[in-house]
Amino acid sequence: MTRVAILLATMQGQRYLGEQLASIVGQTHGAWTIHASDDGSGDATPAILDRHRARLGADRLRLRAGPGRGPVANFLSLACDAAIAADCYAFCDQDDVWEPDKLARAIAWLAQVPPSEPALYCARTHTVDADNRAIGLSPLFGRPPAFANALVQNIGGGNTMVFNHSACALLRRAGSQVDVVSHDWWAYLLVSGCGGRVHYDAWPALRYRQHPGSLVGPRNGWRARLRRAFEGRFRSWTDRHLVALQTMRAHLTPASRQQLDDFAAARSAGVWARLAGMRRSGVYRQTLAGTLWLWGAALLNRI
Repeated sequence: MTRVAILLATMQGQRYLGEQLASIVGQTHGAWTIHASDDGSGDATPAILDRHRARLGADRLRLRAGPGRGPVANFLSLACDAAIAADCYAFCDQDDVWEPDKLARAIAWLAQVPPSEPALYCARTHTVDADNRAIGLSPLFGRPPAFANALVQNIGGGNTMVFNHSACALLRRAGSQVDVVSHDWWAYLLVSGCGGRVHYDAWPALRYRQHPGSLVGPRNGWRARLRRAFEGRFRSWTDRHLVALQTMRAHLTPASRQQLDDFAAARSAGVWARLAGMRRSGVYRQTLAGTLWLWGAALLNRI
């Protein structure tokens, strides 16, 4: 069976961690090993992990200390660890609940891609409250995943992502010290930019819990988008990604390098040249509302 390394980053996760671990144990695909990296929890998280390791065995749940620099660094430290070897890798948050066939469905798609080709699976989610009561569904995206989309939008939540070893090799080549906004957006940028395949599954793969301690939550409303644009956060995020992508420039496809250069040049141009350059680069977001936001932010030089 396809071996899956589940990359679990934890920090102060005692309230929901047990339920997440139970949903992993309940997966219909059973060839997995959990690699849990705790970033210095002061609650019962380490004790919960120890209890599950005693029950599952040290070969099924392996524990380590995280780098202590936040969730992005913690996830990348796992993904970039050459000692973790598997056929596929799955990012895992501490507070969600996986659907029983989450891994099986992802692996079925990844099996269609030659192992030498980077491949990344991501999916829609059920949104639930702190008590696992249904709120709704994450947005449904209909346009194809691509580097031109990844430059201005992340469509894949890391908690849904499963990727093959060739995709993991790209993350490892870039290194765990890269300065990026999020590990999942970085994975989307790298795999799409380096000629790999990305699949967005409209089937909800998990129950994405929203609670006061959530590090990342739904951010698709107009207010949130406008605030990020006018405060300059989105532009600073793009700055960081463009710097990071230059370190992997040799591995980007020629088409991706051209898109990257066109997009970067447009951002520093005057308003009309900026809009023309954005159009030439081909960047796009998934929805009409997102597209309107993108061009409005470009007009105001907030991209």
